[in-house]
Amino acid sequence: MSEIDVLISEVGPRDGLQSIDTIMPTEAKKAWIQAEAAAGVREIEVGSFVPPKLLPQLADTAEIVAYARTLPGLTVAALVPNFKGAENAIKAGAHKITLPLSVSETHSKANLRKTHDQVLDEVRKIVELLDTLPADQRPSFEGGLSTAFGCTLEGIVPEAKVAEMARKLLELGCDEVGLSDTTGYANPKQLRRLIKLIWSEVGHDKLTGVHLHNTRGLGLANALAALEEGITTLDSSLGGIGGCPFAPGASGNIVTEDLVFMLDAMGLRTGIDLDALLRVREVVTEALPDEDMYGFTPDAGLPKGYNAGGWGVAA
Repeated sequence: MSEIDVLISEVGPRDGLQSIDTIMPTEAKKAWIQAEAAAGVREIEVGSFVPPKLLPQLADTAEIVAYARTLPGLTVAALVPNFKGAENAIKAGAHKITLPLSVSETHSKANLRKTHDQVLDEVRKIVELLDTLPADQRPSFEGGLSTAFGCTLEGIVPEAKVAEMARKLLELGCDEVGLSDTTGYANPKQLRRLIKLIWSEVGHDKLTGVHLHNTRGLGLANALAALEEGITTLDSSLGGIGGCPFAPGASGNIVTEDLVFMLDAMGLRTGIDLDALLRVREVVTEALPDEDMYGFTPDAGLPKGYNAGGWGVAA
């Protein structure tokens, strides 16, 4: 992180594509990932090792991971729902795997079809597998705390339960945990409070990233609150596509283009070329002509006289 201030983790090829009906061609996915990597995006969640019958949109994830591995300097991330998914992700060569544990057990049963105890048992088996691998072949393993801010199925999710699940994931051997606003319920005050709570329980180094949705228009406000607390990794999706198909109404990831513009204008380094990033939309819209793409920055364009790295301060 020495060269950048904030790591943007692009999740569109996974969270975005799993939430739409259109199946994006494999070669188009590769072109998308290549274009974003060329624009300076350093981490991309390229797919999910979910059974193809459940998410046919992501049936080619192993091939996509193998391709993404050829791109210099790119951290290739993938979501895994269970031990089998982790096995496949490791075989494909993912640098990072994330298993989502829904703090709302009702959502866990809908999303992974497993109770908390069953998910934790999968985590235990994954860690045992990872421990057998040479260090240079072991991907980092994140436990994603899904529905951490509320659930469309249960409603309020107790913050003490979020902290409890974070402790259990780390005790079992996850390298880190991530906070996920799966349903778009979070607000900045709540986000600040929960970050501090998790840090007090497990330490700052075990929670560095958050996954936020813009369902109710608070995505960038929440991102800024997380940054001001000290979070250094933010998930986002090109064009804002995505959500959770197992959480009704939970649409709308943060738009990568808007997030990068905000950070860039504030003088925070992401390593991303904003002009090049805006051109990546053309690759995606050409492959998904019938899908909606969102974003204020792409629609409005950059301000007159815009100069990256701290724009808006008169000389």
